[in-house]
Amino acid sequence: MIQPTSSPSWGSDAECVALTRTLRRRGTVVLSVFALVWAFAGASGLASSGAALAVGIAAVPLAAVAVLLAYRKGAAPSPRPVNLPDNWARSVGIVNVVEFAAILAVVAASNASGHPAFVPPAVALVVGLHFFPLARLYDQWQYRVTAIALSAVAVVGLALIAAGLSDEGVRAVVGLASAATLWATAYHVAVRG
Repeated sequence: MIQPTSSPSWGSDAECVALTRTLRRRGTVVLSVFALVWAFAGASGLASSGAALAVGIAAVPLAAVAVLLAYRKGAAPSPRPVNLPDNWARSVGIVNVVEFAAILAVVAASNASGHPAFVPPAVALVVGLHFFPLARLYDQWQYRVTAIALSAVAVVGLALIAAGLSDEGVRAVVGLASAATLWATAYHVAVRG
């Protein structure tokens, strides 16, 4: 099922199906956890404490259901062979380290410059951009859609800053839109592969 682009042997079909299922499950968990983080960040920017509480209450089962769908017994294998490049795991690690360093840099720069409102859109942009190489490394086309959507959320956040929306308002819009994007991807990966 999984076909590396240049490695001659990947083991049996059963091993390939198992790896595909493991990657899909792991991806759903990671996407759901970070969607939860974004949801809580977004909720913290809402003016109404009741609305913030409602988001927090809804966020946990949304994440749990995505993970349960990924781990359900009858989860079908990926509907197509996945082509993983050589050294894909190492490359994924590099992409994630670069993403983490870039997030630290934008948070530090935003705070040091006295513009903390830029943190949510800047982080959304970094996270969005990191999905472009992940789409290739995992051979998951939907990650390109995730990259574009999160980058668009970042642009909207920057436009809202320019329009004078409060820091809290920007955090709410960017946080909740980023959470929705990541959950949409998590559900797609969990259900469709």
